[in-house]
Amino acid sequence: MIPERRGLILAALTVTTLAACNPGGLSAEKRGAFAPGTKPGAQAVDGLLVGHRLMEAGEYELALKAYYRAAGQHGATAEILSGIGSADLKLGRLNQAEQMLRRATEADQTFVPAWNNLGVVLMERGKYAEAARVFKLAFALDSGQSDAIKQNLKRALAKIEEPGYAAPQDKQFTLVRKGVGDYLLLTKH
Repeated sequence: MIPERRGLILAALTVTTLAACNPGGLSAEKRGAFAPGTKPGAQAVDGLLVGHRLMEAGEYELALKAYYRAAGQHGATAEILSGIGSADLKLGRLNQAEQMLRRATEADQTFVPAWNNLGVVLMERGKYAEAARVFKLAFALDSGQSDAIKQNLKRALAKIEEPGYAAPQDKQFTLVRKGVGDYLLLTKH
């Protein structure tokens, strides 16, 4: 071993030993059941907020876990179920996404983002007539305020009315978040 290195190792061991002997260092009274930096009774950040932020960051698997944590805290609300369905959609789990979004619309029949997102899933699955019906309902519930829903409805109607309008097989839909629980369906070229 190089003498310089041996000196550094001995110095590090000495400092560690002195820190353990110091009453302010590693004393038993300071240790507890909680990790450093946490306080008993501290509030965790809301899983719904974390889920929305993770969706924006493209971390869909983590967002899904955050939404499930939020469901454990708040119950299965329409917004949480819609978030779970949207995360499943982004992960390509269309059956699960459709199931969750249908549950969201049952939980709150006036929750526009859930209806819109259900329409997006139905478009992905090639169920254009049902998607058009869902988008019409979302558009009516939103009083025509959302351009995103209007565009989604136009796409669904175009797929129904013009059989030759079918998009090439290599096109995929993408879901873009436009606010709290509001998503826009776009196509990738």
